[in-house]
Amino acid sequence: MHLKLLRPTEVVIDQPVLKVAAEGVSGSFCLLPHHVDIVTPLVPGLFAFESEAHETVFLAVDEGVLVKQGAAVWVSVRQAVQGDHLDTLQQAVQQQFHQLDEREQRARSMLTRLETSLVREFIDLGG
Repeated sequence: MHLKLLRPTEVVIDQPVLKVAAEGVSGSFCLLPHHVDIVTPLVPGLFAFESEAHETVFLAVDEGVLVKQGAAVWVSVRQAVQGDHLDTLQQAVQQQFHQLDEREQRARSMLTRLETSLVREFIDLGG
């Protein structure tokens, strides 16, 4: 099979694989080369695949969609963090969430300033 894992801004994985394991809305599943074609939504969780070198690679993924058609497997997710081992993956995910939290706080602060400025403008126009 050939796996292509995509984020909105980049191609994360684009390589041949022996099998794919993921978590869908109905639970965990594994895809092998002769598996029936499938389209399924993914839930946030672990995504794993076995490379042709028989190495298992783990990724933490956000919600997304998996499509298997013939020998091609396409996965589209909002976020994906790759780790060599589950321990390092957990640390990488925590670090990324911390960065996202900081960005969200800055965005909320900027939005509050914008709203305040807009209210002041309306008061000045009406007064």
